[in-house]
Amino acid sequence: MCTCDLEAQQTWTNNVWRPGDKAAPAPQDPHLDQIYRPEVLETIEKRINELSDELRTLSLDIHAHPELGFEEYYAHDAYTTFMKKHGWDVQEHYHLETAWVATFEHGQGGRVIGVNSEMDALKGIGHACGHNLIGIAGVAVSLGLSAGLKAHNIPGKIVLLGTPAEEGGDGKVALLEKGAYKGMDVCLMCHPAPGPIGSVSLSSCLALERITVDYKGHTAHAALSPWEGRNALDAAVLGYNNISALRQQLKPTHRVHGIFEGTDWATNIIPDKARYMCYVRAPIRSEMQETVKRVLPCFQAAGLATGCEVKVDHIGQAFDLRQNKALGDEVANIILNKYGSIDYEWGIKSASTDFGTISYALPSLHPGFSIPTVPDGGNHTRDFAKSAATIAAHKQCLVVSIALAGTGLRVLTDDTFFAQVKKAYEEDEEIRRCKQGQ
Repeated sequence: MCTCDLEAQQTWTNNVWRPGDKAAPAPQDPHLDQIYRPEVLETIEKRINELSDELRTLSLDIHAHPELGFEEYYAHDAYTTFMKKHGWDVQEHYHLETAWVATFEHGQGGRVIGVNSEMDALKGIGHACGHNLIGIAGVAVSLGLSAGLKAHNIPGKIVLLGTPAEEGGDGKVALLEKGAYKGMDVCLMCHPAPGPIGSVSLSSCLALERITVDYKGHTAHAALSPWEGRNALDAAVLGYNNISALRQQLKPTHRVHGIFEGTDWATNIIPDKARYMCYVRAPIRSEMQETVKRVLPCFQAAGLATGCEVKVDHIGQAFDLRQNKALGDEVANIILNKYGSIDYEWGIKSASTDFGTISYALPSLHPGFSIPTVPDGGNHTRDFAKSAATIAAHKQCLVVSIALAGTGLRVLTDDTFFAQVKKAYEEDEEIRRCKQGQ
């Protein structure tokens, strides 16, 4: 496992930040608020930094044992053991086989902060989206905030959810439907990405629908009597090409992409079964749904042209990310006053996450945090998996964890701020309804 510091090889892709550049120091903005309850934030920061070695060991352990969605048994046991060791109430196999929840409560009558730790890796390339860092960030936020509550006698409850299958499995959506987020006043998490070192991103991300298309044809000898067959692979390829033609007329902010799978394929047999797995993405849910309507005829036309049966299954949706403005402003205030810079363009802006659906259900925040990467080594590459194991990435993970814990602190203790959080959620919900024509 490579744990070398890649900071000297960092890169960015917006034609502004060049290899070797670092984020400029945050300007001294006279309009920035002062740090809210700095003595409590200092306690949070101290506790998270004290836990740094333990958290890094946990991160590297998860990184060395990558598991696919709904198969995160090693990660489930590693995290639950860790949280039990720190005295939290832990429930294993929470609603889903590899999900878990750890809770901490101090005093009575306080609000509830939800936190998420992701666990799954990617097929063939391991933790190439940095979920080992996301996992320990959830732990760091929770343990740092709980230290602040205990030391300063602040009432409140923290609920840390271990969420499986973010990569294509919509694990959080399943947990939401089963009631795992019930009772939370806000929910917080974060995500690593390439970007200017020292920067935190508050960008949104794309809504997503996952579609599986099965084509059924008829086998035949590919040379002796191909006219007897109906080629399911040809149907899948035509569907793919139809979408390629459609893509020219889609907005540049929309994404349609996919792969083929086959059963019992052989070179000398006309394939009678083929599957095309397709993702459709757009900046907001309503736009995504409209694009899905344009994509579906591409599949049907391919079946008509080849004489194959077509079966379309809508596997699941993840909504766009609704970054709560009040929560984001507090993270920005902490970062700008103490640690680095804030951005609204990079992060996971053109990717998707099942946390987007959570952000529709309750006030939520999901900032990105930059880690050093190599050229062309962004998320979902083997190089990013290496970057996610570096000490520089670990340090950036702790910084954003401190900022998130400080934001959770303000939710628990500042009634005016919490009212602003709820107002921001309600106003955003109204804007979304208008955009979606509801």
